[in-house]
Amino acid sequence: MFARTERLLLRPGWLEDAPALARAIGEEAVVRNLATAPWPYGEAQAQEFLSKPIDPDQPRFLIFARTGGAPRLVGGCGISPSPDADLEGAPEMGYWIARPYWGLGFATEAGRQLLHIARAMNLPKLSAGHFIDNPASGAVLRKLGFRPTGKVAQRYSLARGGEAACALFEEGDADADAGVTPMRSRIGVDEDFREELRLMAA
Repeated sequence: MFARTERLLLRPGWLEDAPALARAIGEEAVVRNLATAPWPYGEAQAQEFLSKPIDPDQPRFLIFARTGGAPRLVGGCGISPSPDADLEGAPEMGYWIARPYWGLGFATEAGRQLLHIARAMNLPKLSAGHFIDNPASGAVLRKLGFRPTGKVAQRYSLARGGEAACALFEEGDADADAGVTPMRSRIGVDEDFREELRLMAA
C-alpha cells in the first residue's frame, strides 16, 4: 500500500531502508517520545523493525519527502492496537518525524493521510496519545481533529526505561481530509508525481 500527499510519500518500510531509518530516528529526542523503540537505535534495530510482518488491519508506513531526486526519509506513522485496557485494543494512530524536519508540518500532513486510509479501511475512530513532556505532538493531534479525553495514563517507554504520563486523545468529527490526495494501492509515474517538489528549509 502506497499513498501520497502534496509533499509526502507514505509506503511500507523495506529492509534496504534500514540505514536511512537508523539515521532518521536515531536521536534520543525522537525515540524517547515513542513507546516501543529502543535507545540507542542503530541499524540492527532498524532491520529488526523492518523485518516484522505487517497486519493488514494495522498499516504502518515510512514517510518520505517527495523531492526532485530520490525521496528522503523524514519519519514514520501507523496504526496499532491501543495498549490501554479500557480501550480493548482499539486502533491507535502513532507517528514520528526526524528532528531536522520538525516544524515543517510533515506530521500533520502525514496524519491527515493516515486518517483517510483508516476511513477507507472502515476502521473505527482512532485514538492517540502523547507523553505530556511532548506538547508539540498534542498540537498536531488537535490540528488533525482529535480532542483530549481528559485522561492521563502511565505508559511504558522502552527508550526511557520506564513509565511516563501520557495524555489521551480521541478522534473527533472534524474533516481531516482537506488537501489530501486519495489513497492509491500503487503510485503511478504520472506527471504530478514526477514534477519537482522542494523541501521547505528548516
